[in-house]
Amino acid sequence: MLLELAMPSAGYAYADAYGAGFEYADEMIVNNDLSRYVEHPRFRLISGSYTDDTQMSIAIAEVIVAQAPWTPEVLADSFVRAFKRDEREGYSRNFYHFLVEIQNGEEFLTKINPDSDKSGGAMRAAPIGIYPTPEKVIEAATIQAAITHNTTDGINAAVAAALMSHYFIYRLGAKRKLGEFLQGYVSGEWAKPWEGKVKSKGWMSVRAAITAVMRNDRMSELLQDCIAFTGDVDTVAAIALAAGSCSEEITQDIPAHLVTGLENGTYGRDYLIDLDKQLMSLAKNIS
Repeated sequence: MLLELAMPSAGYAYADAYGAGFEYADEMIVNNDLSRYVEHPRFRLISGSYTDDTQMSIAIAEVIVAQAPWTPEVLADSFVRAFKRDEREGYSRNFYHFLVEIQNGEEFLTKINPDSDKSGGAMRAAPIGIYPTPEKVIEAATIQAAITHNTTDGINAAVAAALMSHYFIYRLGAKRKLGEFLQGYVSGEWAKPWEGKVKSKGWMSVRAAITAVMRNDRMSELLQDCIAFTGDVDTVAAIALAAGSCSEEITQDIPAHLVTGLENGTYGRDYLIDLDKQLMSLAKNIS
């Protein structure tokens, strides 16, 4: 049975916007009480605004919903379009300037250095979980990750992140078995609990997200647990809550003030909720 109301994109956004105030700002951990969106002490981010994690996942989801060809050209075009129509901070400095300077997906593919092993391929991968089989998820996640993260670790992290949401959308097992499921499809110690600060490598963010999902039964606790790792916590939280929002074992209790406090411009909260509905309507009906 499929989850009737799953909100992977909205889950991304709440987690991303909340986590943005804590990213590599370990001194802010004392404010991790879900009472409000906090301002980052160094980055120029408006509290309650999501960052690159959510914007790039929107680009992925829009390609899926449109049922457009799943090619590097189409995906790169979507990345550029999402950024240009709603330019925002939150990307790494170099990638932000790269997006500012290029004009389309063709130029993106021509000029990008695709050799990163960081978390960019994984942070945007959750919508891919809507595809009906693990094999299709793996294929789609690999193609999109290779555009920017064409390394073994970069691709494996993206595949694992996409399979997380797939596992819950299609009810493939108990939450406590998530890590074992992932290890059956993609190389990595996904069932091994993560401990300590999360640095920039993609597999680190995914490992931490899996650990948090497996040991928490409420979305509020899951979000706080992700932030408590310290380090690249907005990405950890985005990956974890995108998957957790699709789990029938996790109580969906994001505080109301975080829901209403999330940005709600043209591509804000209401847009994300509608995009999620379109995405979930494709379950088992997409090839």
